[in-house]
Amino acid sequence: MMTYALQIQNLRKSYQGSEVLSGCTLDLEAGKVHALLGPNGAGKTTLLRILDLLEEPTEGSVRFNGFKEEARNRNIIRREITMVFQRPALFKTTVYGNVAYGLKLRQAPGEEIRQRVGEVLNLVGMSDSAGREAHTLSAGEAQRVALARALAVRPRILFLDEPTANLDPYNSRKVEETILEIKSQGRTTILLATHNLFQAQRISDRVVFLYAGKVVENADTRTFFEHPKEDLSRQFIRGEWI
Repeated sequence: MMTYALQIQNLRKSYQGSEVLSGCTLDLEAGKVHALLGPNGAGKTTLLRILDLLEEPTEGSVRFNGFKEEARNRNIIRREITMVFQRPALFKTTVYGNVAYGLKLRQAPGEEIRQRVGEVLNLVGMSDSAGREAHTLSAGEAQRVALARALAVRPRILFLDEPTANLDPYNSRKVEETILEIKSQGRTTILLATHNLFQAQRISDRVVFLYAGKVVENADTRTFFEHPKEDLSRQFIRGEWI
C-alpha cells in the first residue's frame, strides 16, 4: 500500500487579489525525491513556503504524514519538516554551531549533537570546516552547510528551493550527491524546486509540473520526460515557450 508524506487538496493562495496558486491538488509518495518544475511565476516558491508553514494558504488543506495542518498539530509538523532556501542565511557562528542549532533547540544530549553534526558534515563534505566561521565560507560551502543543518534534525520531509541555482559545478555535484545519499536511505521525502531539467532527471523519482499555479502533470521522472501526457509539459521540456 502506497504511503503519502504530503496530501495537498485544492490549495489556493492570493496576494492582493492576484491568485498565485489556483487549486493545487497533489499527493507525494513518502521516501521519494519529487522534482517541482515550472517556469518563473508558476508558484513553486509560494507552494514550498506554504508547505513549510511560512505562509498560510487562502484556501485548501494539507496533510503531513497523516496530520492535518491546523493549529493543534503545528508543533508536531514543524519538528518533521525543514527547508533549504536558494540563498541560505547562516548564523554568525561556526559551521559546527550552525549545524548544531536545531538539535540544541530540540534539547538533544551533547553526545548526540556531536555525533549527528559529525555525520552530516561528513555527508556534505565539510568535516574539515567545522571550526570555521560561517562568514568565511564561499556560496557553495554555505549552501552545503545549510543542507547539513537541515539534515541534522532528521526531517521526514525536506523542501529544497533551487539549492544549486547559484553554485559552481563542484558544489552543485556535492549537493546532488548528498540528496542521492538521503534518497538511498528512504527515510526522507524530498520536494525539490529546480529549473535544471537535467538535475531533475538525475536525482528525482517523480516530477510535479506546475504552471500558472496549477499542477499540470505528476508522473514518474522517466515517463514525464519521455512520454509526457500534457501538451504544456511537452512544450516546457522542449523549451518552446520559456
